[in-house]
Order: sequence, then C-alpha cells, then structure tokens
Amino acid sequence: MRARLTLVVFTATVVAIVVALVTAYRSVSPLVADQVDRSLTDRAETVAAILGAAETSPGGSASVASKLPVRTDMIEQLLLPDGTVLALTPGRDPLPVSESDRDIARAGTGSAETDITVGGVSYGVLTTARPGGGAIMVGQNYAEVERVDREFLWRTASITAVAVLLVAVVGWLAIGRILRPMRRLAQATQRITTTRDLSTVLPDAGRDEVGDLTRDFNAMLAALRLSRAQQHRLVQDAGHELRTPLTSVRGSAELLQRARGRLEPADEAQVLTTLVQEAKALDALIGELVELATDQYTDESPVPVALPDLAEACAQRFRRRTGRVISLRITDTPVREGDTATVASTEVALTARPRALARCVDNLLDNAIKFSAPDTEVEVRVCGTELAVLDRGPGIDAADQRAVFDRFYRADRTRSTPGSGLGLAIVHDIITAHAGTVFAADRPGGGAEVGFRLPGTGPRAS
Repeated sequence: MRARLTLVVFTATVVAIVVALVTAYRSVSPLVADQVDRSLTDRAETVAAILGAAETSPGGSASVASKLPVRTDMIEQLLLPDGTVLALTPGRDPLPVSESDRDIARAGTGSAETDITVGGVSYGVLTTARPGGGAIMVGQNYAEVERVDREFLWRTASITAVAVLLVAVVGWLAIGRILRPMRRLAQATQRITTTRDLSTVLPDAGRDEVGDLTRDFNAMLAALRLSRAQQHRLVQDAGHELRTPLTSVRGSAELLQRARGRLEPADEAQVLTTLVQEAKALDALIGELVELATDQYTDESPVPVALPDLAEACAQRFRRRTGRVISLRITDTPVREGDTATVASTEVALTARPRALARCVDNLLDNAIKFSAPDTEVEVRVCGTELAVLDRGPGIDAADQRAVFDRFYRADRTRSTPGSGLGLAIVHDIITAHAGTVFAADRPGGGAEVGFRLPGTGPRAS
C-alpha cells in the first residue's frame, strides 16, 4: 500500500508540474513573440528617423550607419524603389529581398514580416515602407531567443526532476508515517488471529480515521472478551446446575437396577416419579440453556407492536393453561407502584420483535405464578412502553433485586422452588437487545413486581 500510494502521489505531482509548465510555456511564448515584433518595429522606426535627418543617397548610407546604435543581433538595410539595396550595417550579410519587399518599396506603403535564414542563422525580418518611396528592412537574429528558450526548458526540466525526486522521497517517508498505525493495527489483528488471545489491546492511533478504526476494533475485542467470559461462565454454571438432576437420575436408575423388581410398589413408583420429574427438569433446563446461548429471535424483524394486546394474549394463554386469575390493567401512571411520576399517554408507538417480547411476558407470568399462592391474583400492568407483572408471593429482597436477572441466580427464600434460574436472565437479554431496561422490586403489601421498560418512538397513530 505504501508503494502504491507513493506512486499515486508521484504520478499526480508529475502530471501537475507538466501541466503547469506547458501552460506557462504556452503563455510566455506569445509574449516573447510580441517582444520580438516590438523590437523590430522600434528598430525600424529608429532607422527611419535617422534616415529622415539625412538625404537618402548611396554616399549617405555611411553617415546613417555611423549614427545608428549598434545591435549585434540585428541587420538593417534600405531598399530603394528601383530594387537597389543599401546596407546600413556594414560587414553583415545582406538580407534577402523578396518580390513582396520590392512591391512595398515601389509603392511606398505597407509592411510585411517574414522568417528567413541567413548564413545558417534564423532571422525575423520586418519590411516597412518609407514615406517618399523605398522601404526599410530590419532583421533580428533568433539565436538569442532560441538560447533563452533552450535555457528555460533545461532549467525547468532540472527543477522538475529535483522537485519530483523530492516529492517521491518526502511522500514515501510521510506515507510511511501515516500508515504506521495501520501497520501496527494489522500486526496486532494478525497476532490475535494467530494466538486467539483476545486480551490484546490495540495501540491508540490518534483522532483520525485510523484512530476511529482502532477504537472500533478495541470495542469489538472488548465485546468478544465479554462474550467469551459469559460463555465460559454459562458453561460452568450449566455444568453445576446439570450435575444435581443428573445425579438424582443416575441414583434412581442405579437403585432400580440393583433392586431388579424387589422394591415395594410404592417405593418403585416414587423412584419412577423422581426419574420423570428430574427428566422434565433436565429437558426444561436444556431448552432454556439453548435459548440463552443462541439468540433464536435475531431472524425476526422488528415490527410495530401494541403492548396491551400482546400482554392480553399472553395472559389469556396462561389463564387457560393454569386456571389462575390474571388481570390486565392499562394505566396512565407508572407501572411500578412506588413511582410518583405520570406518563402523558399510554398510546405510545413501540417497535420490537413480537415473539421475543411475548417470551419475556411469558417468563414474567411463569415466574409470578410459580412464586405465588394458587388462590392469589396475578396482575399485569401496562403503561406506554412499560410492563410489569405483580404477584403476592414472598417478594424480592433489596439485595436480590438486581441479581435476580443473573443466570442461575436463586434467592435464599426461593431455593426450594422448582426452576432453573434462567427465566429472568432470558428476559434481561431480550430487553437489553431491544435497548430497554428491566426492573424488580418488592410490592407494597407483599409480593413482587418484575417488568421491563422499552424505548418508544412517539405517540401511536389511532
């Protein structure tokens, strides 16, 4: 990448310099041409002025030549109407005379510019008529102009080469410095890929785009470390929780194997009942572990959800299944009985995964029914995007109100109650994935209230 970027910078610099030089050269060339034309015109006017002060005659050309300022790069001559050429700069090769020059001399009007070669040297020639007849011919040697042109091209080429070389060196060093954080990032990620060591912290790369990318990678690594730690803890906790029912199943099976029909019918029935109960517990535990370890609701698209309707459907299902009294209350006040704030409207738009949200309400209802007496009422309260399930069970101690959402957590007062301790953990994970929060508290008058609060998207259209 460093070589490619340097090549791009090098190419862009060369193109920019060449374009600038070509543009400058094309801009300067007309100026040089104009300067040559003005020089010929000024020289012709000077010769005309000197000739006007003296009589034009073959013998007078010497006096004119003596008064004319010497220009080593110019040749001047007088062309008479009859075509005679009088040299005004002795010792110089005469300028060739064309038919158009003779026409100007005979007519005494007009002017013409031509390029000619005299003695292997290029000249620019201006022929301009004299008042009264004849013409003045002035030729300027292009050698000096060509020398300046060659020197300009040589110097610009040298400066361009030095500039391009300097840009290449500076670009190589600068791009190397710019890409250094990228190389460190690539080396660190390669080391992580090779060693699987997620504890590696990527180097800070500043506040530019590379720094943002590095911080994103660090955040991703932190999430991966947390996920791995949670997986390890889940495996350890699951192993611990599975050991108890498996031990019970194994013990009961070994007892039946040793007895070989010698147990009393009542004892054998009790052992078989224990086997069935522990097998059911294992089946429920394994199902919840699978659901907790794999987010099976991620393929469900979020859609607008009416929370009161969803809560009523869940409550109706539990009424039929358990025969318990489950009431639904929709309120404009907070669902938690201890809150004093008010909510503007219960009609709040909610976007969520309906099956996942229904599983949360099911787990809350199952938890309330499990920990409350059969003759007590379970209440579901909905206010906006908040839902709570209230029961008259043993309640939740203040020290346990945050821990009840941990995996496999069982409070001291509920350890004898059947269950895996994963129901509220599943609620926590689903609600957190929806950017919501969960809560648990003691219910005034006895019992517990457990629920969740989801972010709303504004009033729901009626």
